[in-house]
Amino acid sequence: MCQIFAGQQSEDYEPITRHLRLNGQSTSIRLEQAFWEIVDQIAEDEGLSTPAFVSRLHSEVLELKGEARNFTSLLRCACLIRLRHAPLHPGMLAAE
Repeated sequence: MCQIFAGQQSEDYEPITRHLRLNGQSTSIRLEQAFWEIVDQIAEDEGLSTPAFVSRLHSEVLELKGEARNFTSLLRCACLIRLRHAPLHPGMLAAE
C-alpha cells in the first residue's frame, strides 16, 4: 500500500511559488504542484483565471472570518474539499 504514496512522482510534491495580487497587494503563495493543478482546475470550472479565483476566495474569507490565517493551508484544504465533494475530472489524480 505504501508504494502508492512512496512511489509518487517527485514533481507532484515539488513546491511552486506563484506571485499574484490579493486585494490589490502583491504576494506570493507556495504550494506543491499537485495542489496547484487542482486550484487551476477549480478556477477554470468557475470561469476564472487562477489569480482571480484565489483573490476572490481570499476576499470571501476576509468577509466571513475577518482574517485569512494560514491562507496557504486553506487552499490545500479547499483542494481536499473539492476532491471529496465533486466528481473527479478526467486525468485528475488518475493512477498512471
